Amino acid sequence: MSAMGTVYLVGAGPGDPGLLTVRAAELLQRADVVVYDALVNPVLLQQARSGAELVFGGRRAGEQAEDRSRILELLVARAREGKTVVRLKGGDPYVFGRGGEEALYLAEAGVPFEVVPGVSSFVAVPAYAGVPVTHRGTSSRLVILTGHADPDAPDCPVDWAAEARLPGTKVIMMGTAQMGRIAETLMRHGMAPDTPVLVTQWGTTARQRSVTGTLATIGEALARAGLGAPSVAVIGEVVRLREKLNWYERRPLFGQRVVVTRARDQAAALARPLTELGAEVWEVPVIKTAPPRRRRDVMDAILELNGYDWLVFTSPNGVTAFFEFFFQRFQDLRDLGGARIAAVGPGTAERLRQLHLQVDVVPQEALGTKVAEAMANYMSLENLRICLLRAEVANPDLPRALEEHGAIVDDIAVYRTVPETDEGGEMARRLREEGADWITFTSGSTVEHFHRRFDLCKLMARFPGLRLASIGPETSKALAGLGLTPTVEAREHTIPGLVAALRDRVVAERLLESV
Repeated sequence: MSAMGTVYLVGAGPGDPGLLTVRAAELLQRADVVVYDALVNPVLLQQARSGAELVFGGRRAGEQAEDRSRILELLVARAREGKTVVRLKGGDPYVFGRGGEEALYLAEAGVPFEVVPGVSSFVAVPAYAGVPVTHRGTSSRLVILTGHADPDAPDCPVDWAAEARLPGTKVIMMGTAQMGRIAETLMRHGMAPDTPVLVTQWGTTARQRSVTGTLATIGEALARAGLGAPSVAVIGEVVRLREKLNWYERRPLFGQRVVVTRARDQAAALARPLTELGAEVWEVPVIKTAPPRRRRDVMDAILELNGYDWLVFTSPNGVTAFFEFFFQRFQDLRDLGGARIAAVGPGTAERLRQLHLQVDVVPQEALGTKVAEAMANYMSLENLRICLLRAEVANPDLPRALEEHGAIVDDIAVYRTVPETDEGGEMARRLREEGADWITFTSGSTVEHFHRRFDLCKLMARFPGLRLASIGPETSKALAGLGLTPTVEAREHTIPGLVAALRDRVVAERLLESV
């Protein structure tokens, strides 16, 4: 019989993946089973280990309630199978999250459990909306209330009459539908009608929307804005600080949902700066790299390095793949020989410089034909031996252009691009259902494989607001082959260049809207 497993009641935080605790991340990465609620950001599920069982265990507002006993029985059953179970709950499990009920059920069933607190929305959402829930000289008292019940109902769990007489900040959770009536009740019991109110929906995410008003106006303001659940409301003088402290909603890419299509092990280099600029980033990797089918060709080329006049690299992936083979044979970088080095673009050149290699030629425009021209301008290529190190399936323009300049070219595949076999899970599903603001492409192969999986043309027809961002001309050429034109193309054909191009476009559009 298997040893009893443990159930971890884990707080997922309020929505921003960066607010997940270190302990929560560590448990997600080793869990056998993850049972998650509707308010859990699906990005967090990507931290679960490959092969983990993912079970939706919550309900969304307006939908029929799930059979809670089924979820509780599942937690117990999986633990009794000896599995590590993470019950992932939005915010903090013990703050209006029914975590206490689930912990009691596990305790009565004799199942070991631990509680991992999370960052609760009662403090995080106001902070992301520019409101400190306490402030010296303004509010030294904080009360957290549930607002789901009718404030005038005899069995309402909150004594609103008493709350109206008490000073300080009131944070109301789950009160979207009742907010107007709550405000009326507080005023009826003596609270000043001009008391400021903030209501924020989908706080700490790129979908965050905030509405401000007073007790006298907030009901009408919410109806006009169409704000719905989930939301957090703040009532009190601290709301007046929002005008100066609203940092999150002022970030350059706030409100933009951006899809990153790079390989999983490379996505962070693009996802991280986009996130820091305020974007909601969905990683939907469509490619990954694999060794070339003819590895012997690479090893033969490595053994003949001293016979080449030029080594030409067309992508950072090519640099990485080549040197993985190189260091299997040699221990010293000096064994590379005396060949000159060319890189198609600045990103490839930077990867080479990280190896402390001097790059002799980088064309102004990241195109294969342009690197051939730049090399020919650097020196005559007549009868020179060139080793072209790149993907297994690649554009024939570059070797053809080099040969036209008289070079003798060995076109060596050091890696191949293959489709990502992981279909993207929750992120891919939501992309198909909800769309996004931007899809970023960093190579022609990301365009090809994304289109193969999602049908990019149909996706854009379904979501007319969806726009494309390209890292450079070769990638844009792949989009043109589908009859599509990117909204932005990076001036500098690097990841920072792509981020800058997207940021500048969004900022410029917002400036025009504000005029």
